[in-house]
Amino acid sequence: MKGTVWLVGGLSALEMLGLVVPGWATPAPKEGSVHSSETPTTAVSDDRPLSRCAAIPQQIQPDVLEATCEAPPDGSMAQVRSVNELSDVRPTDWAYQTLQALSERYGVAIGYPDGTFRGNQALTRNEFAAAVARVLDAISQQYVSNQGNVTQLREDFATAQQLQASYTRIATDLRDRLNQLDSQVSTLDQKQFSTTTQLKGQTVIGLTDGSNARSTVLFRTRLDLRTSFAPNTLLRTQLEAGNNGNDAIGRAQNRGQNLLGTLGLLADGGGLDYVGVDSTVRLSKLYYTFQPAAGFELTVGARVSPRDFIDYNRFANDSTENFSSSFFTNNPLIVQNQIDRPGGAGAVLTWKPATLPLTVRALYVAADAERPNGGITEGGLFGDRNQGSLEVEYDFSKDIIARLQFTKATVNNVDIFAGGINAEWSLNRQLAVFGRFAIGSYEGFNPLLNQNLDLTPKSWAIGVIARRLFIPGSTAGLAIGQPFVEKDLGDATQTNLEVFYSFLLNDNISVTPAVTVVTNPNNRDRGTIFEWLLRLVYSF
Repeated sequence: MKGTVWLVGGLSALEMLGLVVPGWATPAPKEGSVHSSETPTTAVSDDRPLSRCAAIPQQIQPDVLEATCEAPPDGSMAQVRSVNELSDVRPTDWAYQTLQALSERYGVAIGYPDGTFRGNQALTRNEFAAAVARVLDAISQQYVSNQGNVTQLREDFATAQQLQASYTRIATDLRDRLNQLDSQVSTLDQKQFSTTTQLKGQTVIGLTDGSNARSTVLFRTRLDLRTSFAPNTLLRTQLEAGNNGNDAIGRAQNRGQNLLGTLGLLADGGGLDYVGVDSTVRLSKLYYTFQPAAGFELTVGARVSPRDFIDYNRFANDSTENFSSSFFTNNPLIVQNQIDRPGGAGAVLTWKPATLPLTVRALYVAADAERPNGGITEGGLFGDRNQGSLEVEYDFSKDIIARLQFTKATVNNVDIFAGGINAEWSLNRQLAVFGRFAIGSYEGFNPLLNQNLDLTPKSWAIGVIARRLFIPGSTAGLAIGQPFVEKDLGDATQTNLEVFYSFLLNDNISVTPAVTVVTNPNNRDRGTIFEWLLRLVYSF
């Protein structure tokens, strides 16, 4: 607690209480004071022991503070009555004359039994009230007995009354705030969804148009339930539904075999992340996370998406907050969209040692674990389609983070191996850069493409993010990359570029205009694809 200092007759009113704290007055105390959690006590001139709150008048003892008042232990009373007895107060110190006047004028005991004053010790509101009350008592006794300078007594008494009134106002304000908080808590109790579950919802609405496509409106709605039965545990359940909408990039890619679109058969090559979401409500996430041992976190579930655990990047990770293209959200060789988009049964183990800025994640997900004999592929927990990934993250600093990655997957009878790196660098509070790179191999006969694959693709993306550009709370971004560089896949070298600007209308609604360009798309007969988007995200 800090307050203003009143000076009366050369005696600071707060210093007059015998409790000098740095920040209450200037200049600062000199060396010699010590820190302690022990509470100083004082006694009036007749040596009668006083409890910490015994001398506080009833009008300055708010109910919320009465329970904290208790008498000090026997033998703990300070009996230092001369400033010369204080070992940590020197004649050259700024508070020396004040303490001398306090002890000589009112006979108030100052300091601790060990002969120290401890001017740097913190002061609680209760101690402040008790000190004011004791000085009032000492002034009253001298005034009644006609001792001391009457004019000085009146001035000091008026100053102490001002301090007392100030404390009363503080206590009243505290009581009013507590009453208001109690009302808010009661309202929250009546409206809360559950004592153990937090409900979050999000709806994305996109108005889009582009090359050789009609204007369309697409949306996706998600309800996220996060339940915690014990500390460091989480049961996450997510429901999802959309309108099965599409965009200009998806329309172009879907002519013929969609190899590198958002729903591409080979890899996620771009397009809006929220296309192709079925209108039927589906369970998109279901997993449980807990800590089996210190430094370890284990997740098991029936609906796990790899993107929730690996290939995270602070500046390109969420199609509702930054880049809308699915390609710039994740590396398509490390996060296989044929497994990530439907999700599957699996487990994730995370290890974070306490002494190193290191995090290791191991993941396994099977997209067709519930169909042991169904579909084109064999299915089952360890059959086609599945993905295993290992990621090692190292924090060089809070601004520079790098992740080394490895993925082994089987998708539509094709064996996939890929290694990559994911890096981010926050240059300052407004500007950051990021990048992803991976190289892999695809080998096997793909029955969906009716083609034997022997490919060595590369994937890369770089980008820049600017925050608080023109508008507080805004985010702007520019990214360019190639999702699947492979000379033997026709003669296409697809290159994607996206630029966006996102700003908040309020705490729940964000608006984002964005433009995406895809040159040399895998379906080359479509030419360069231009697409614009107006994204509206409502979160609660």
